[in-house]
Amino acid sequence: MRAGTATIVQVNDAQAGRRERILDAAEACFVRNGFHRTTMSDLAREASMSQGNFYRYFASKEDIVLAMAERDRARGAALVAEMEREGDRRASLNSILERFFTDITREAAVLRLDLWAETTRNPAIATLVDRSEAEAREWLCRMFAALAASPACEPASMFEAVNPLMKGIVVGRAILPGYDPAPAVAHLQALIEAGLHGSLPRAAASAPETSR
Repeated sequence: MRAGTATIVQVNDAQAGRRERILDAAEACFVRNGFHRTTMSDLAREASMSQGNFYRYFASKEDIVLAMAERDRARGAALVAEMEREGDRRASLNSILERFFTDITREAAVLRLDLWAETTRNPAIATLVDRSEAEAREWLCRMFAALAASPACEPASMFEAVNPLMKGIVVGRAILPGYDPAPAVAHLQALIEAGLHGSLPRAAASAPETSR
């Protein structure tokens, strides 16, 4: 590698590191103060940067939220890819459910709720969240189809039945002190098992289509 190329790589790595520091600072601020009460000055201070330097990386809170959402989506996709490389689909599904729902922190849940709230006001964020939701739906339906234990298994109906429960776990973790997601995750797994055998409870099987 030539000296000039090495310098460019170092600069790019340094910039990427600063962006990550800003996004981490933004997460802390948004959890503590909420999206709308947090100012760009708050974010710069949390990231230990001057406001002028801060604006070199992000021009607005919206840009930061979009970057946070994209980072969250990319991390989820990387986790799914990692689990799929292990080759055991059932183990992959259980690991994903555990990582996203059993192990979800209150901070992560609060940020998710803030992001969902922003979709009602910001079309760009709504588009990004919709993309993430579509990818999750596609992956789960594909996994349900691969694990089906009965011809009566309907992956799309299964997703519509379990999606509100998955959302509810995130909401519970965000707003209920001492919330334990384990019982809800156990119910989620039971619904999935019933669906794979083509025997979802009627109320669950006829759940309305949901998004976000």
